[in-house]
Amino acid sequence: VQVSALDGVSFSIERGELVVIVGPSGAGKTTLLNILGGIDTPTSGHIWMGGQDIASFDDRRLVQYRRHDIGFVFQFYNLVQNLTAVENVELASEICKDPLDPRKTLEQVGLGHRLDNFPAQLSGGEQQKLSLARIFADRTPFVLLDEPSSALDPIAEYTMFENMMRATEGRSVIFISHRLSSAVLADRVFLMDGGTIAEIG
Repeated sequence: VQVSALDGVSFSIERGELVVIVGPSGAGKTTLLNILGGIDTPTSGHIWMGGQDIASFDDRRLVQYRRHDIGFVFQFYNLVQNLTAVENVELASEICKDPLDPRKTLEQVGLGHRLDNFPAQLSGGEQQKLSLARIFADRTPFVLLDEPSSALDPIAEYTMFENMMRATEGRSVIFISHRLSSAVLADRVFLMDGGTIAEIG
């Protein structure tokens, strides 16, 4: 049985725009993010990112694209467990062209007092903030976030959004959320359903 995770999806995003994607489970949100991030490959169509059609990239060019053009926060953090918080951010900074200071980035997300703690010593919300700090330290033109505030309470979520908007100013940001409250600060909201974008507003 063939399942079309995405079908006829077409949209454009301006540089510096903040877009929130909402929709039910199985709507195709994470698949869309993975394709934009060069993690999954579409069976047809084009993905133009900064004037480049990444759908035509070979494996080598996709590695360079993911390293220098995309900042990605996954739903399950993907932290290196045997590195401290500051070392996790430093590791991400080492492959960046022009990174920000890891310690200042951790202070920006409220983890200045947790620099030397390992991920297992952090709460779920703190681990999520750490994964965000790795992206903030980078200066990639595109930022993709899969449920960036799912482990945060409403106050921490709003603070995270304020920090994110400052840290990603001038960068194009797309993030998935199940909370409609996340849409408050967005420039546009995409509603996905059944592998398509049902509405944009």
